[in-house]
Amino acid sequence: MLASPRSFLPSAFLALALGLAFTAGAFAQAKAPAAKAPAAKAPAAKKEEGFQVASPFAMLIDADSGTVLYEKNADQLMFPSSMAKLMTAEFVFYQVKEGGLDPNEEFVISENAWRRGGAPSHGSSMFAAIHSKVKVMDLLKGEIIQSGNDACIALAEGIAGSEARFAEMLNARAREIGLTQSNFTNSTGLPDPNLKVTARELAKLAQHIIKTYPDFYSLFGEREFTWNKIRQQNRNPLLAMGIGADGLKTGFTREAGYGLVGSAVQHGLRLIVVINGAKTPKERGDEARKLLDWGFRGFESRPLFAEGQIIGDAKVYGGGAGRVPLIAGQAVSLLVPRNSVERIVARVVYTGPIPAPIQQDQAIGTLKVSRGEHVVLEVPLRAAESIGRGSLPQRAFDAATELVINWIRAGVARL
Repeated sequence: MLASPRSFLPSAFLALALGLAFTAGAFAQAKAPAAKAPAAKAPAAKKEEGFQVASPFAMLIDADSGTVLYEKNADQLMFPSSMAKLMTAEFVFYQVKEGGLDPNEEFVISENAWRRGGAPSHGSSMFAAIHSKVKVMDLLKGEIIQSGNDACIALAEGIAGSEARFAEMLNARAREIGLTQSNFTNSTGLPDPNLKVTARELAKLAQHIIKTYPDFYSLFGEREFTWNKIRQQNRNPLLAMGIGADGLKTGFTREAGYGLVGSAVQHGLRLIVVINGAKTPKERGDEARKLLDWGFRGFESRPLFAEGQIIGDAKVYGGGAGRVPLIAGQAVSLLVPRNSVERIVARVVYTGPIPAPIQQDQAIGTLKVSRGEHVVLEVPLRAAESIGRGSLPQRAFDAATELVINWIRAGVARL
């Protein structure tokens, strides 16, 4: 590997291309020469064997592996409307799970929450009475099942003191779970020019909620909720379609159009769908179902690596060994189109060489799997074993080697 001309510990991404060709149902692995990984770019909108959806934003992924089955403008920022409530829900789930919030604790419905999100607002509301006290669990139901803006604002004010402070906490939490582009400015998704997300990150958020909070996730599938003697139906049209749907959230504003984050399970396979910018509620439901039907009908799972299998290795600097083996920590599989012979390529991407000492299970890099021209799966990789610091002669040799490589690379760069 060529090192950076500026440092003994180069920051260049290193990629090991592993040719993974699926042919006649068989899995073959062949190593190709190492190459520098391209800079990460948002995949362009693509067609899968001619399949298309009408909505301007769309995403379909496998909930288990995160495999991307379909995407359309998935990395373009958009207005999320009430789908932003998923981030509010995640934050509350997290606080309860970590013990920082009691689901039986009561929050007051302030005049602000009542006017901006309650009956006077003429928007989605739980219809909680002004100055009443409502348990956190009931506010969650009001938010998730009834899409109540008053419930969201009450949660924000009860947790953070103000919705502005709550938005700061949402953004910090979003970064913690890997949402790098989305920006939240309120708890409700009500129109704000700076409140924007991507379809890819909405799908990732849904996947995180499903995997991390199985006890809370059942709330998204409840069909109705009654508060203040007002019964309201869950707005998710997928729940009544008999397709195994059990979540998650719809949304609408004039700026955003009609949107939906949904999930369904068939024959043990769970898919997550995102639609936004639809022109009508019917189009929103029809497009989401069409994507789910296409995914369930047209894809099958193929194994890539067994649990504990060495996937690749990374170069070590100053260690007792020259390379450290890498594992994913779990079996790695990929959803691929049925009867497809499309080439699958997996690359181990890391920043290296990795300075010793290295601890077993230390995060090292990422396995990036591409189908055709598009990255469809990313899996974190960890060190399979510990690597201690090398002897003084070993460290001196590594330093000299890196120095020579730096000189060579600097010379090549000047050509």
